[in-house]
Amino acid sequence: MDQKEYVQNMLTKVINPALAAHGGQAVLSGIDENGVVSIRLTGACAGCMVAADTFENLVKKAILDNAAGTGITDVVPDDSVSEDLLDFARRILSGALK
Repeated sequence: MDQKEYVQNMLTKVINPALAAHGGQAVLSGIDENGVVSIRLTGACAGCMVAADTFENLVKKAILDNAAGTGITDVVPDDSVSEDLLDFARRILSGALK
């Protein structure tokens, strides 16, 4: 199983079922050449006050605790702003959504 398949499997079977109970989910943003996995929290989890704790204690822990032999070295949050959200904000600010 390659790195991407491993992470997707962990998201589908372990992480997202737990996050779904709270209206959120985690999405794989990418894996760099050093084995660092970037994960974005979405839905209700994206703006939650305890998102950082959820990330550390559920997402990162679940992936790293079972990653022996995968080459995955770390899991980091993807806090970048999506282009869709930026486009939506631009439309609001320009008055296009009146």
